[in-house]
Amino acid sequence: MTTLRPGTRAVVTGGSRGIGRAEALALADAGARVVVGYGRNAEAADAVVAEIAATGGEAHAVRADMADPDAVVALMDRAAGLLGGIDVLVSNAGIEHFGALGTVTADDFDATFAVNTRGQFLAAQAAQAHMGEGGRIVLTSSISAGMGVPGHAVYAGSKAAVEAMVRCLALDLVRRGITVNAIAPGGTASDMAAENGRHYDNDLTAISWPMGRYGEPEDITPTVLFLASPDSAWITGQTLRVSGGQ
Repeated sequence: MTTLRPGTRAVVTGGSRGIGRAEALALADAGARVVVGYGRNAEAADAVVAEIAATGGEAHAVRADMADPDAVVALMDRAAGLLGGIDVLVSNAGIEHFGALGTVTADDFDATFAVNTRGQFLAAQAAQAHMGEGGRIVLTSSISAGMGVPGHAVYAGSKAAVEAMVRCLALDLVRRGITVNAIAPGGTASDMAAENGRHYDNDLTAISWPMGRYGEPEDITPTVLFLASPDSAWITGQTLRVSGGQ
């Protein structure tokens, strides 16, 4: 079982649902004090906080629109104030996008990159200002960054950019003892997957399911915990596929 440093202070963006919810719960179960960042659903975020509190953990829900640069900075400042600093950032917030080439608008492009790419960059930038040596930054890509799916260019591009940023941010922060990595989940059972999974199911795609099923959010969390822990000190600038072989 992965062990975190006692009292680890963690922020999870998009922590009210799906993979982010599972990440927040897993970090708390491993002993972290957690700020659950959320965009709209305060009730869901409060439920995560209550679940953590019920097992004796500490958690706080903080709202932030990850497409708003000022809100991203405010979230990290607020989290640092509540926790006394930040040791771990798990940047999970993201939005999906599908659209035939001829229908995609500039607004579609900007909205997707504002959350999935700029939002993650700014989250890392704001969080590292509150980190000391041993800090951990985990961004979220997708296996879509490395595969072709019709109508998915904007989303895939937003996630591929995250992987490129990770390689550079790791070098920016390596001398401070802060690691920067990403995870790239495969198809994972969540409300986002329920809404968009049909777009992957067509005869132009070559998506395989070696393990015969979608992943569950809990399949993703062990890798996140590892990257958040002291055990991953020799890993930085990497994107780890967590996809069941997909």
